[in-house]
Amino acid sequence: MRWPRFVVLVLIATILQISLVDIITVTTANIRPDLLLILLVFFAINYDPIEVVIASFSLGFAADLIGPTMGPQTISFGLLGTLLADLHRVMAIRKTSHQVVAIFIIGFLTAILAFILTFLKAEPTAANTYTELFFKPLYSAIVGPFLFLPVAWWMRIKGRKTRRF
Repeated sequence: MRWPRFVVLVLIATILQISLVDIITVTTANIRPDLLLILLVFFAINYDPIEVVIASFSLGFAADLIGPTMGPQTISFGLLGTLLADLHRVMAIRKTSHQVVAIFIIGFLTAILAFILTFLKAEPTAANTYTELFFKPLYSAIVGPFLFLPVAWWMRIKGRKTRRF
């Protein structure tokens, strides 16, 4: 993995998540895609598991920096990103429909795990729990595959990697 490009990509995605994602927000329910979740799934299906562990925890840390509490996203992104990378070693996630399902499921599970960890931490949880658990991962799953091509170009991934361990 090209780590300097990764750092720039995470910084750009974090800034866009804070500011410009509001442009494509569904305003009636305040539903917006999670760019960091999309990047998590992208890296989990395109890189080696060791690199994915580092990338997952880094993306979770970036999600915590812009979130209400510190810690739950780092743990949930790290654990589920690692799990997805290990699952990808067994089952290829190459079709767009499979990528959409992977983004939705990982988004749903990270939201549940972050909600539980926030609850255990005795911090106030989000008032719009259904939006965080269902609609945000769904919107991210719809937008995600369209962002995979520019991210692959930025990270200089040539063709499809079929490396398995």
